[in-house]
Amino acid sequence: MDDIRDSFRASVPGWLGGTLVGWGTIVLGVAGFAVLVAAAGDWGAWPLLLTAAALAIVLLKWVESMGAKFEVTDERLIIRRGIVFKSIDEIELYRIKDVRMNFTLLNQLTGIGTICLTTSDETTRAGDFLMRDVPRAHARREELRRLVDAARRKRGVREIDMVHEDI
Repeated sequence: MDDIRDSFRASVPGWLGGTLVGWGTIVLGVAGFAVLVAAAGDWGAWPLLLTAAALAIVLLKWVESMGAKFEVTDERLIIRRGIVFKSIDEIELYRIKDVRMNFTLLNQLTGIGTICLTTSDETTRAGDFLMRDVPRAHARREELRRLVDAARRKRGVREIDMVHEDI
């Protein structure tokens, strides 16, 4: 088995601070708690429900992040999914055609991003493979690109684009 060079999951704290939905969740929780403390009798159970909703959103995001773990070796990207029912999938690095990173201004401030892989692997036949809310996304993307290039050189694989031009 290859040595694992990197292992990561989606970042819940990064999601909270690096997305508008995360900020909305924080505001929802803080507003509910502030109203609960300041004027609980006047508002009834609404502040408690707002705080509970924010906590439920964070809990669901945490369970989602625990449900997928990514491991990178010199040869493969290993995707471990599931909490109760588990599955392991692998993408051979030499099959990766493109490594793209998408991020917003908030994502940049917190150091998270979405790494998008275009591959010829059977795992991604439905479309690009997305790894969302990846901490240190820029550094991980660069390392993945370097490993893809090394895996291709090692196997002697070259990418050939077929372009149809009308004459």
